[in-house]
Amino acid sequence: MTACGHPSTRANTILEGQYTSVGQAGFRHELRAGEDLVVLTGSWTLRGLGDRIQTLSRALTPYAARPEVHWDLTRLAAIDSVGALVLRRIHHEQRPEHYAMRPEHAPLFQRWYGIEIPAQSPRRLPPLPLEVATRYAYSALDQSRAIITLIGQFVLDAGRVARAPRRAPWSDISATIYESGARALGITAVVGALVGIVMSYLSALELRTFGAPSYIVNILGIGILRELGPLLAAILVAGRSGSAMTAELGVMTVTEELDALAAMGVSRSMRLVLPKIVALAIVVPLLVTWTDIIGLTAGMITAHFILGISIGNFLLSLPASVPLVNPVLGLIKGAVFGVVIGVVASHFGLRIRPNTQSLATETTNAVVIGITMVIFVDALFAIAFRSVGLP
Repeated sequence: MTACGHPSTRANTILEGQYTSVGQAGFRHELRAGEDLVVLTGSWTLRGLGDRIQTLSRALTPYAARPEVHWDLTRLAAIDSVGALVLRRIHHEQRPEHYAMRPEHAPLFQRWYGIEIPAQSPRRLPPLPLEVATRYAYSALDQSRAIITLIGQFVLDAGRVARAPRRAPWSDISATIYESGARALGITAVVGALVGIVMSYLSALELRTFGAPSYIVNILGIGILRELGPLLAAILVAGRSGSAMTAELGVMTVTEELDALAAMGVSRSMRLVLPKIVALAIVVPLLVTWTDIIGLTAGMITAHFILGISIGNFLLSLPASVPLVNPVLGLIKGAVFGVVIGVVASHFGLRIRPNTQSLATETTNAVVIGITMVIFVDALFAIAFRSVGLP
C-alpha cells in the first residue's frame, strides 16, 4: 500500500487505510463496506495548517475529483473558517455529495457555500474485538513510555538540584506544600475521626460478645497506623490535590503558558513537575501522621464510652500492642503514595490538549488512576511486609 499525498508530506501506512499528516492537520483514506472514505483528523485551523495549506490541498485534490468519495469530518479535533475554506477550494467551490460533520461545524460550511449543509454521521462498521484490543494495547504502551520518561526526567532534575540546591524552585515547593497539606488538614481530620469512630464501634460490638474488650487497642492501633491512616490520607490527596494539579497543568496548556515557558527556555519538568512530586512526598507522610492521631483519638474516646476502657489504659497499652515498625511503615507508605500521586497527576496534566473536553477527561483519569495506583501500591506493601510488625 502506498501512502497518499505529496512527496513532501509525512506519510505512514496503517491498518485501516492510508494516512497523511502535515503538521497538526492530517487525513487518512479508508475503504469501508465498499465505500471510499476520507477521514480528516487533527486541527484544521489557521494555527494547525500554518504554511502547509498547499501541501494538504495537493494531497486531497485527487479525492475531491471523485464524487463517490465520502468525507468524514467528525474526527476533527478543531476546525475554523480557514479549514472550511481550504476544503471549499479543494472541491472547486462545489458542495460534495457525501459530507459527514458534527453539528457545531455545519455553520462554518454554510457561511462559505451559502446553503444549508445538514450535519450527518458517517456509516461505520462496529470495530472488531482485535482492533479494540490493539488500540488499548497501543494506548497502554504509549502511556507507560510517557510515565517512564517523566520519572527519568524527574530523577535527572533531582540530581541537578542535589548538586546545586539554589536552583531548586523552593517557592513552588512551599506553595504546593501549603495547598496540598495545610489546606487539607480539615477534611483529613473529619474522615480520620469518622473512620476511627466506626472501627471502634463495630469492633467493640464483636469484642464484647467474645469477652475480649482489651483487644480494641490492637485493632485500632494496627488498623489505623499501618493501613487505614496512610490509605485514607493518600486517597484524599489524590482526589483533592491530584485533580487540582492536573487541572492546573491543563489550564496552562489551554492558555499556552507551557509554550511560553518553552519559548523562554524554562524546563517545565523543573518548574512544574519536580515541585509537585517533592511537595507531595513531604506532605502525605505528615497528613498520614495527622490522620493517625485524629483516628486513634476518636477511636479511643468511642472505646471509652462503649467498652469502659479508660483513656489512660488505652495510651499505656498502645506501645506494647503496636510495634514501632507499624507507624514507621505507614510513614514510608505515605511518602511512596505522594510520589505516585505526583507522577500520575503530572502525567495526565501534560497530556491535556487545548480543549475543555480533554481537560475534563484527563482530570478524571488522573483521579481514577491515582486512587487505583495508591491501592495497588498498598497491596504490594501488604504482601512485601506481611511478616513485619504483626504479632
